[in-house]
Amino acid sequence: MAAAAGSAAQGGSAAQGGTDVAALVRERALAGRWVLDPRASRVEFSVKHFWGAVTVRGWFERLEGEGVVEPDGKISGRLVMDAASLNTKNNRRDRHLRSGDFFDAQNHPRVVVTVNRAELTDDARLAAEGELETAGGREPLSFTAEIVDASADTVTLQAALTIDRSRLGMTWSPLRMTSMQATGTVTARFTRASAGSPPAAGPA
Repeated sequence: MAAAAGSAAQGGSAAQGGTDVAALVRERALAGRWVLDPRASRVEFSVKHFWGAVTVRGWFERLEGEGVVEPDGKISGRLVMDAASLNTKNNRRDRHLRSGDFFDAQNHPRVVVTVNRAELTDDARLAAEGELETAGGREPLSFTAEIVDASADTVTLQAALTIDRSRLGMTWSPLRMTSMQATGTVTARFTRASAGSPPAAGPA
C-alpha cells in the first residue's frame, strides 16, 4: 500500500468506534497481542488500464497478520498477503500479475505490510508508519486508518492507500496503457490473542 493514503470508512461508524477505542486506550484495555481474523478481513487493489478506460480490480484470498498494543497505547504489527492468492477473476491476467512483471510470486511469495509505529490521533484515528515489501522491493509507508469498531476483544480498521508501483519495480506498461498508480483498500479485523497462542507466521 504506500506513501499516500486516505480513509475508506464511513465517518459515522468510524467516529463511534474511535470514541470507544479512545476510552479503551485510556484504560489500557487494549494492551496485549492481537491476531488478524482473515474471514472478516479483506485486501483489495485496483489499477487503471487502457489509458484509464478500464479499472482492473482484484483481491488477495489468503491473509495473516498480528499486532501488539503497548500499555502506553503505541501499536506495531504486520499484515501478510500470499502473492499467489491474488484474484482478478481472469486467469490469464492473474498469471501475468504473479509473474516477474509484477509480484514475482515464485521468488517473492509474500506481500508484507509492516507497521513499526501507530498512535491514536486527536480525532480518534490511527496514524501509522511502516513499510511495504513486495516483489523484492521495499517502500516506506505513512497512512491513516479509520477505527470502524472496537471492544476489549475485537478491533476493525479500514484504510485506503495509493502506491506508485514503479518504485517497487513493477514498471510493465506497454504504450503507457496501465497507470503506475495503484490503490489498495484494507479492512482488517483483529481479535485478542489467547494466552500461549503462537504468533502468526504468515502464508508460505
